[in-house]
Amino acid sequence: MNLRRDTNGQRTLMSVVTAAVLFFAASGCGGDGQDGDGKRGQDPSAAVSSDREKKERAADDPSAAAPESQQLSEVKGGGLTLTVTSAVRGEGGFITVQGTVSNGSGQPWSAGEWRGDESELAKNGGSIAGASLVDNTGKKKYLVLRDTEGRCLCTRFTGGILSGDTAEWFAQFPAPPEGTTKVDFQVGSMPPASIEISEGE
Repeated sequence: MNLRRDTNGQRTLMSVVTAAVLFFAASGCGGDGQDGDGKRGQDPSAAVSSDREKKERAADDPSAAAPESQQLSEVKGGGLTLTVTSAVRGEGGFITVQGTVSNGSGQPWSAGEWRGDESELAKNGGSIAGASLVDNTGKKKYLVLRDTEGRCLCTRFTGGILSGDTAEWFAQFPAPPEGTTKVDFQVGSMPPASIEISEGE
């Protein structure tokens, strides 16, 4: 009888020990999201959530994810480099052209030649008011838009541009027909810059 009780007691003790080992093994396998070293492993759903947050931030701030402006055309003349970076058709029946001009002439540049020869443009000083868009297919020339006092809807290079410097510019024009997607941008004695019109959102 004593032997039988001892045997049963040993069996009971072994069962308790086995259960305890299984319990701690299960706890150590990361059932609570931790690895064997007690460090919490990466939750896959957290990574997905992080990616989603990054995309939402990019959508809220387009400048954060937007690439640099694509160069549409570049022409050189008289020590100047004229670059056109965008030409976007707006809903109001106009086109906004933007770009940069770099002065590599070795001396300050006042942009007087770019103002245009029309007497109406005299108030625009050193500006890009004399620029035009030429639709070779439709055989039409479009001048920079102006207000009722003759001021252009364009950049004025106040103080000119020093040698070695680069300045940004913009100019707005009446929009050619919607079927017209390619035009030449012309200003002063610079060679024509062929550009492609994109549709605004």
